[in-house]
Amino acid sequence: MLMNWIGGVLGVAAVLIGNALEGGHISSLIQPTAAMIVLGGTISATMLSVTSAEFSGALRGIMKIWFGKTPDYTGLVKEVAGLAGSARKEGILSLESKLGGIKNTFLTKNLRHIIDGYDPAVLKSIMEDQISHKEEEMMAIGKVWETAGGYSPTIGILGAVLGLIHVMSNLSDSSKLGSGIAVAFVATVYGVGAANLFLIPMGNKLKKIGKSELMEMEIIYIALCGIQEGLNPRVIEDRLMNMVGGHGEGHAEAPDVKKAA
Repeated sequence: MLMNWIGGVLGVAAVLIGNALEGGHISSLIQPTAAMIVLGGTISATMLSVTSAEFSGALRGIMKIWFGKTPDYTGLVKEVAGLAGSARKEGILSLESKLGGIKNTFLTKNLRHIIDGYDPAVLKSIMEDQISHKEEEMMAIGKVWETAGGYSPTIGILGAVLGLIHVMSNLSDSSKLGSGIAVAFVATVYGVGAANLFLIPMGNKLKKIGKSELMEMEIIYIALCGIQEGLNPRVIEDRLMNMVGGHGEGHAEAPDVKKAA
């Protein structure tokens, strides 16, 4: 996730350096009132547009964007292939002793179902429903930040208009007109900058993170189906490595599990 930090810092730095090269001062861009209008207005409009679950999920998604780990598909394939090998050599019930060492909750939960003797068709249906729900959830969460990015510039314009109203109501003091108008337009800078440097990119990033999580779930889906069918662990591993292709680490487009299984 280092690229996220580099991108965020580079975007802000480009704006500040560009402003300085034009002869502007950073102090002219620091306007708490404008920030309050843009931030408060954008949050308010966004909260009215989405559900509480989507909004709280978007807030949790901030941690994934800035502090999340890059997915390791190859490591996951090796892990599930090892489970398949154990099941083939020692039997399905031997997998129960390995549940404690598994960190992926989707894998743990559905491996438990296999140990408990769930019918393969039933387990497939359960996993497909979980994957479908996850896809809808992640796309909705990403959309929250994109929605905020749509409102932010408009709220910035609103802040600028409010500032201009204040300036126009004090025309008697012409010496303050220039600085007053400049301050008024800072809200527009905040709104447009926040939308294009952070909010919309964060929405896109969360959608990509969601696709990575779906890829992990689908790797597990195919592996568990193969374990239930008694497939050779090598066959399972080769199939999964072909599926992830050159995406051993990073974001990949997730396949349709119903076609892949």
